Amino acid sequence: MKNTIIEYCLQKKGAVKDYPFGPDPLVIKIENKMFALIFEDMGKHTLLNLKCDPVIADNLREQHGAVRPAYHMNKKHWNTVAIDGSLPESDVFAMIDHSYDLVVKNLPKSVRESLTEMS
Repeated sequence: MKNTIIEYCLQKKGAVKDYPFGPDPLVIKIENKMFALIFEDMGKHTLLNLKCDPVIADNLREQHGAVRPAYHMNKKHWNTVAIDGSLPESDVFAMIDHSYDLVVKNLPKSVRESLTEMS
């Protein structure tokens, strides 16, 4: 599933891979702003840090054991999602979409418009 997640993230307009912290974790950015951070949990599961609206973040944490406050991130605005098989792929993709959209929403208008012009 890790490769599927990476591929899904990189299909987002303007998304690029980065390794600002060394060989692990993999960071996916849009206009130098992180929207996904992908790493391993001591070989057990893939973990995915995603930006999230604080109200939605709290709801997701209450509803899903695989979603918790983000490791090494602002816990109000970021969740860590354990890719352990307990969440449907469609839910994980929806969380990635939400993270990407939150980051894009805060980019300058000219940058947002250039993203919509990309094919």
